[in-house]
Amino acid sequence: MKILATGGAGYVGSTVVRTLLQRGHEVYAYDNLCKGYKESVPAGRLIIGDINDYHKLCTVFKEKQIEAVMHFASYIAVGESCEKPREYYDNNIAASLNLLDAMMDCGVKKMLFSSTAAVFAPLGDNDPALTEDSPKAPDSPYAFSKFALERIIDHYSKAYGLGFTILRYFNACGADNDGCFGEAHDPETHLIPLVLQVPLGQREFIGVFGSDYPTPDGTCVRDYIHVEDLADAHVRAIEAVEPAKADYFNIGTGNGNSVLEVIKAAEEVCGCKIPVKFLPRRSGDTSRLVAGADKLRKQLGWTPKHTDIKEIIATAWKWHKAHPKGY
Repeated sequence: MKILATGGAGYVGSTVVRTLLQRGHEVYAYDNLCKGYKESVPAGRLIIGDINDYHKLCTVFKEKQIEAVMHFASYIAVGESCEKPREYYDNNIAASLNLLDAMMDCGVKKMLFSSTAAVFAPLGDNDPALTEDSPKAPDSPYAFSKFALERIIDHYSKAYGLGFTILRYFNACGADNDGCFGEAHDPETHLIPLVLQVPLGQREFIGVFGSDYPTPDGTCVRDYIHVEDLADAHVRAIEAVEPAKADYFNIGTGNGNSVLEVIKAAEEVCGCKIPVKFLPRRSGDTSRLVAGADKLRKQLGWTPKHTDIKEIIATAWKWHKAHPKGY
């Protein structure tokens, strides 16, 4: 299949691009490099461009004979979105509308959208995991922008025959086994790389936002999924998309780890103590998000290979030791 991956030079996007190439697809990463890195994309597969550029998108769709779009291009920081909602709505909604219009005008009728588990309401104390049908309550501009685009895509599907799959995934993490490709954000906002900055000597302690959540140790619980397992699910999903067909999947391991559990696991991997400083709760955070991914397993035959948090952190530690300043 001929695929364009918007945001394909980012952490998840570039991993998906490399996986697609390994499985015989013809794929190009389309990225303005405001957050992504050209070093993460295989040679000859990067197209520098912005999803706001309608004419360039149309040119790429026609010249490369694109059949499907995998849409990763978005801002992703919950806390930042609460401070800068305008930027998140401009990029995550308005620019994505431009992408959708270019797709429809050029006859590209297959799409995979990279959404988020943040669209869900927090789990109740007796709820084991979130399913695709769990109640939605996006509680930050970031989460709302993703949920709004989910609905927009569905409306385009009904009106124009767009076939789509929406993947709501949880906390992407880890790096490839060789330590060549990993997570690098500027500024960094994700827990595992922030924790690993302490043993790297880049920060004195790790700040923990909130210690009074209704969880066993009072810190937020999340489902951490290795980026290569995430990429495998994306490839399976785009291969199953058909015009005018809609589907939704959660992607996660089904296991939750608290912030303090992640820090303890990192201490064991790195062999050192990681000081913690508790801070007030952060706006937009929810207490517990754990995936129920039975639908993805049954319908697409997907199974995560990395389910142990220490193993996942070990792959990230290998990358960060080798690339302390990122790419």
